[in-house]
Amino acid sequence: MSDSTDYYEVLGVDRTATSDEIKRAYRKLARTHHPDINKDPSAEARFKEIGQANEVLSDPGLRARYDAFGADFRHVPDDVDPEEWANAQRMRDQGGRPSPGQQQNVDDAAFQDFFEDLLREQGRTARGWGPIPGADQRAGITLSLEDAFHGGRRSLTMAGPTGERTIQVKIPAGVTDGQTIRLPGQGARGSEGAPPGDLFLHVTIEPDPRFRLDGRDIETDLPLAPWEAVLGATVPVGGPGGTTKIKVSPGTSTGKRLRIRGQGLPGPATAGDLYARVQIVVPEQSSPDDRRLYEELAELSDFDPRSG
Repeated sequence: MSDSTDYYEVLGVDRTATSDEIKRAYRKLARTHHPDINKDPSAEARFKEIGQANEVLSDPGLRARYDAFGADFRHVPDDVDPEEWANAQRMRDQGGRPSPGQQQNVDDAAFQDFFEDLLREQGRTARGWGPIPGADQRAGITLSLEDAFHGGRRSLTMAGPTGERTIQVKIPAGVTDGQTIRLPGQGARGSEGAPPGDLFLHVTIEPDPRFRLDGRDIETDLPLAPWEAVLGATVPVGGPGGTTKIKVSPGTSTGKRLRIRGQGLPGPATAGDLYARVQIVVPEQSSPDDRRLYEELAELSDFDPRSG
């Protein structure tokens, strides 16, 4: 995704969209362009673009900074006022120097000159402050449901005024959609030996065509043959943590939710649950013997699913 890409246009929402509208737009687009579903060669790139836009717009803090500073929002320290930033940009433009918003690759010297301009406009000098602790930084990270379930380590590349840096992020098992992970000391560097700030990661769990997530609870569909639903059966149910067996009671109907305790996302105290929603599947084609049995059942049974 280039710096000129508009995150709102990527998700197809207005700049005034609510968080629920952004979430709905993201989930709809993510399902449409998920590489496991959409076999178009461009689907994977589009899916990543949608995820990057959602990482920013779904986090209130990142969204506010994006709205205020545009494509440069990751480079701007937390304590910079948006109006002062805009004024400094105008000053640079009037002085014949390109602003960061007009140039994608700003070298370190130009970037430092820009902040010197901004500090002077605020009546401050960097050298007159002494050691200054590093600013906290915020970023987003998108995980698959399996990654959120099992946890692990991920490499994260962060952009900054001195270039990109890669950090190793430990993902706790059972992290939830919308959760914020705090990484002490991984924010912006302090000056003159002062401690660095912290990094706050906003977690987004990408949609999975096999599962639906509600907090720590996970729901999946459970296909049953008609005779399994009528007679009862013990069948396998797949979840992010593996496959388990569940007992289906005789006379189970489509839409019934069967609960498997503790098989949802792990939690600090208790894990969520896995729910299997029954879907009775009828064979598209039946053998002559199967059809004869269905016909005999139709003659013998007085069951009417449409009766009150």
